[in-house]
Amino acid sequence: MMVFNAACLSRLFLTLLVSSAALDSNSIAHGLITNANTDTANPIRRVVSLLQNMAKKVEAEGKAADELFDKFMCYCKTGKADLAKSISDNDAKIPALQSDIEEAESSLATTKQELEQHQVDRDAAKAAMAKATAIREKEHEAYLKESGDLKLNIGAMSKAIPAIEKGMAGGFLQTKDATSIKRAVLADADLTEFDRDILSEFLQGGAVGEEGYVPKSGQIVGILKQMKEDFEKDLAGVEEQESGAQKIYDELMAAKTKEVQQHTEAIERKTALVGELSVEIVQMKNSLSEAEAAKIEDTKFLADLGTDCDTKEKEHEEQVKVRGEELTAISETIKILNDDDALDLFKKTLPSPSLLQTRSYANAKKAHAIALIGAVRNGRPEIDFIALALNSGKVDFSKVIKMIDDMVEILAKEQSDDDHKKEYCTNQLDLMEDKAKELGHTIGDTETELADYKETLKTVEEDLASLKSGIESLDKSVMEATMQRKKENEEYTELMASDTAAKELLEFAKNRLNKFYNPKLYKPPPKRELSEEEKIYASMGGEVPALLQVANSHRVKKDAPGPPPETATYKKKGEESTGVIAMIDMLKRDLDKEMTEADVTEKDSQKDYEQMMDDAAKKRAEDVKAITEKEGVKADTETSIANLEEALKTQNEELASIKEVEHNLHGECDWLIENFEVRKEARAKEVDALKNAKAILSGADFSFAQKSVGLLKHHTF
Repeated sequence: MMVFNAACLSRLFLTLLVSSAALDSNSIAHGLITNANTDTANPIRRVVSLLQNMAKKVEAEGKAADELFDKFMCYCKTGKADLAKSISDNDAKIPALQSDIEEAESSLATTKQELEQHQVDRDAAKAAMAKATAIREKEHEAYLKESGDLKLNIGAMSKAIPAIEKGMAGGFLQTKDATSIKRAVLADADLTEFDRDILSEFLQGGAVGEEGYVPKSGQIVGILKQMKEDFEKDLAGVEEQESGAQKIYDELMAAKTKEVQQHTEAIERKTALVGELSVEIVQMKNSLSEAEAAKIEDTKFLADLGTDCDTKEKEHEEQVKVRGEELTAISETIKILNDDDALDLFKKTLPSPSLLQTRSYANAKKAHAIALIGAVRNGRPEIDFIALALNSGKVDFSKVIKMIDDMVEILAKEQSDDDHKKEYCTNQLDLMEDKAKELGHTIGDTETELADYKETLKTVEEDLASLKSGIESLDKSVMEATMQRKKENEEYTELMASDTAAKELLEFAKNRLNKFYNPKLYKPPPKRELSEEEKIYASMGGEVPALLQVANSHRVKKDAPGPPPETATYKKKGEESTGVIAMIDMLKRDLDKEMTEADVTEKDSQKDYEQMMDDAAKKRAEDVKAITEKEGVKADTETSIANLEEALKTQNEELASIKEVEHNLHGECDWLIENFEVRKEARAKEVDALKNAKAILSGADFSFAQKSVGLLKHHTF
């Protein structure tokens, strides 16, 4: 068996008992009272169970701490370089944005304070109006009573004076008006004792003779007239005072009504402003990227990283050491307490109920006893102080009553704060819901408009493609037509040249035939100057043939026929030559016809080509203009799409910010709104209970404490 220091064991055991007693006394007491098994349980087993749970908790905490430490040390190794790189990478211009956020948050805090102050001022104005109305009602009630008495007295005087002057005092003294005058005489502080005695004697009938004669009627009438004048002055003063008080009240109510209206309007404005600022702050905070936010933390952390790493390492070593010692102590303690000899010893020295049970039972009795003096304990320190004061040996009830009054005032302030908070939450939630709904409609309209613009862009792009394809096709057609026209013109030129040459050749042949067969029809060629070669040839006795000249003249590259062969007998073939010449003329006519048709065809083709080119140029110009316009429309549409997409992004971000503010408001307000009536009712009951306790204490003496003690002694837990 392990030998363990008895003093250490005692201190450890007492520590465990104190730690156990530090748990929720109500929960432990409830468990001890309601659970029979717990009452009979071995307290040492409970201590061992607590120790085992403590050991598991220490081990779990140690494991978690080791994991966190390993991560921290890993970060320490690479942290400086990573932090330096992170700071360099995330170095952004954020002071302006941070300043704007701080300014907006400051403005929001100021606005909330102003909103709360407006609520308080409005409540104060309403309270002042209610108080002024109550005072005015009391003043008016007093005025009605006083003016009624004065009017009654004046009426009685008005009847008494003529009656006395006419010698009819005896009959008057029997009327109710005389009674009114009696009361007025007794109540009028301005009358001298002498005048009061005279009037009293007169009103009692002592100054009236048997026949109703009044010896001092003149003096009495004078006194009554003076009293009447005084009453009339008093009535005028009272009416003037009432009129003035009513005027002051009306002015006060008008001013306070205006003040309430101004505060209400200010509350509405401030509520809207709080919502706008909240959304704006969320948007600005969302705009502040994680890299920008990380830079601030990284910069701050980098400065102390080395020191923190060393400190953490030393702290962890110390924690590991202490945790090991703690586990060793717990383990050894469990072993000691579980020893058979120790269990036998505890059975003898710790009979049931155990020390822990006894103390817990006493705590439960004490908690229940405090509940008996007022069912108002709800986790409030102020009420705990009241209970503590009542539980003290010498109770000062005046002090307790003052504490109760203070607590009632605190509860009233809490209820007022809840009222203001509920009003603020309701207004803000309605405002955020309206903003979200309105922005949702705006987003829907933006999306519809964006879809329309995208459809327009698609149509414009298709039109542009069609126009460009049309221009390409047109240019190709124009090029092909131009090549065709050029080819046709070349063929026409060649045809005309060939036909002209053929006609000249035929004419030359015809003229040559006519020279022989029809000399009269022969047309000699025009004279021309001989070339140098021909002149040399002629000077040498040669003859320049005419056919050669014509051929050269017309550049017909053919050899002229030689002279007809000589025959012994020759006969002109006149008839045959006539047929040949006629055939030559027919060929010339065919050539003329062909040339005319070719010329007409050429002119028509050229005209059609020129018309086609003109139409193509116009069509191309129109298509180019249309392309320019379509490209402008496309650019405008793309710009509109970009603007709408940016607007849609901004609107979605704003909607997300509004939703975030609304979510935050729900987190801040839902519990209060849902439990407002319950809290109000509970607080009202709490106030009633405190007032009832105050009423009891106000009439209580020391015997109350005696009775309370008796109740505690006889109460069953």
